[in-house]
Amino acid sequence: MSVPQQRALKTAIPGPRSQELHARRVAAVSSGVGSTLPVYVERAGGGIIVDVDGNQLIDFGAGIAVVSVGNAAPRVVERVHQQVADFTHTCFMVTPYEEYVAVAEQLNELTPGEHEKRSALFNSGAEAVENAVKIARAYTGRPAVVVFDHAYHGRTNLTMALTAKNMPYKHHFGPFAGEVYRVPMAYPYRWPTGPDNCADEAFEQFVSLTHAQVGEENCAAVVIEPIQGEGGFIVPAPGFLARVAEWCADHGIVFVADEIQTGFCRTGDWFACDAEGVVPDLITTAKGIAGGLPLSGVTGRAELMDSVHGGGLGGTYGGNPVACAAALGSIETMRAEDLCGAARRIESVMRPRLAALAEKHPAIGDLRGRGAMLAVELVKPGSKDPNPELTAAVSRACHADGLVALTAGTYGNVLRFLPPLVIGDDLLTEGLDILEAAFAANA
Repeated sequence: MSVPQQRALKTAIPGPRSQELHARRVAAVSSGVGSTLPVYVERAGGGIIVDVDGNQLIDFGAGIAVVSVGNAAPRVVERVHQQVADFTHTCFMVTPYEEYVAVAEQLNELTPGEHEKRSALFNSGAEAVENAVKIARAYTGRPAVVVFDHAYHGRTNLTMALTAKNMPYKHHFGPFAGEVYRVPMAYPYRWPTGPDNCADEAFEQFVSLTHAQVGEENCAAVVIEPIQGEGGFIVPAPGFLARVAEWCADHGIVFVADEIQTGFCRTGDWFACDAEGVVPDLITTAKGIAGGLPLSGVTGRAELMDSVHGGGLGGTYGGNPVACAAALGSIETMRAEDLCGAARRIESVMRPRLAALAEKHPAIGDLRGRGAMLAVELVKPGSKDPNPELTAAVSRACHADGLVALTAGTYGNVLRFLPPLVIGDDLLTEGLDILEAAFAANA
């Protein structure tokens, strides 16, 4: 790799050049656009981010699970360079091109289920979710959509309605799209009667509330993240996902798996649904699909995808040829380098260390996740009261010591770990050392 795979701090974080750029940003960019860590990136690769001051930071965020194949992955770079030289845009709806078709073929092959499938490509995860809802409504002729507590589905008007968390995603941005109904998530750590009862009771509440508040005959879709992302890496109680999918099938309701954060090897399988053998009717993808270029997709049963009238799906930039070239390079990398196996390897390194950390610090109430999508939920010792203050302090300490760490959770009390799948074990170990030191200094 062109980027040395080692941490190196030459200045304080952020350094003087980053501070200069940040002053320019404040003067030029809306304050509504946030940043977790105001270090300005010069280059990146593998598990390292190099900033403009020459600091080399360990990356436990991967651009929020986007650069799973690493920044500037060779197969992605090669395909993008060639595509840029050929053409950058024609609009697939005007004059189509092979790259879009090839990505659709890959999605149809890789996503769960052996049924005949079709795909459509878009720009962002929110756009994919919104189009999945459109497809479900077109196919069923029904209006209602059921979603879950702690869900995150995007920042468009409809996907804000689907999203559970107010700050910062929904605050002052309403009114939101209608015919959206929310039910409890099977959240084992916080289930009132305990994790052993979670799957059964959550499913019973889901069925009861949907029947009472919506009516099965009015429900177009149930949209769920197989592992919730922004809500705090909540892994539903075992069996819950499959029971919801089966219930949807029994009632002619479209089961939509939002795999925007979990997809493309992140959880140790190509898709998180694979772990329980769940086959969604529609699946939304983005983030890890294209090595950092903006691309998303909806893939599903052919009869659903083809139920929309001609011209009803699309967009000027959807399935841009350069982004499609990047996706083909990313998928090739995932296959060639067995990045599903890499995610499982990352878990084998990280989970024991995080478990030992939880044993040492009672502020860690829960350790959860799968593959290279792991998290710890922080609470006030002796209770399950969220501890966002400690979460923020540990995160700041990690940043100052050269580790890019992210927070999440409905209550702002979750540290989430999403390293690039190509990161080396030495960087994982060093990053965990930094995390341990941050807890020792703050917990």
